[in-house]
Amino acid sequence: MNACNTANGTHAACLRGVTKLFGMGTTEVHALNQVDFNVHQGELLLLVGPSGCGKTTLLSVLAGILDATSGEVDVFGTRIDKLSQQEKTAFRRDNIGFIFQQYNLLPTLTAAENVAIPLLIHRTDFELAVARAKEYLEKVGMAERADFLPSQLSGGQQQRVAIARALITEPKLIVCDEPTAALDGETGKMVLEMFRSTALTDNRAIVVVTHDNRIFPYGDRIAEMLDGRILSIHENEFAAGHRKESIQ
Repeated sequence: MNACNTANGTHAACLRGVTKLFGMGTTEVHALNQVDFNVHQGELLLLVGPSGCGKTTLLSVLAGILDATSGEVDVFGTRIDKLSQQEKTAFRRDNIGFIFQQYNLLPTLTAAENVAIPLLIHRTDFELAVARAKEYLEKVGMAERADFLPSQLSGGQQQRVAIARALITEPKLIVCDEPTAALDGETGKMVLEMFRSTALTDNRAIVVVTHDNRIFPYGDRIAEMLDGRILSIHENEFAAGHRKESIQ
């Protein structure tokens, strides 16, 4: 495949020949093995495969959390594999939203304060940031718990707070690791519809690692992984005519 070039406005992200090794010598493991992977602008792409196949590692390399051992990683025209750690941190802050299985909420902050953190990092006034955070908590059905501490919330509620936090800066790329695993069907439907209606526009993209077949109707394409490789990427047959249907 050709070298990465996302600057033409077609792709949100592109990986070429990406390898990620863990360990050395006899313990060396290829978590990713010569991965070629494109994410289109304006799409929600589902990344599926058995546990341990490299999905979360791929997501982390794509988001610049892990460094690839080799290969090209281009996100919206920036070769993040060429950035220093400081530059990469700034790029993530300004362009990427994260929703991972670990909620990573600060225990001494309220739900609204946790959601406001990305805005505070951008030096937004505290009261304005918290007010904006409460708007996003309302979107995920958490308005009445805005002043609760994480210890006062269920796992599913904490996940909704984490989702609101990821969306509040309207990032260009959102990466999600099992975002609906702790959510009931109705809440999962609400979150996926919010992804599509408010977070997903022509100049943004979302990549979701999932085992949850309830959310398949919301994806545009499905990428299948096995043993550190992308086996196939194909249009989602489940999506046609079903994207607005309820998750059962």
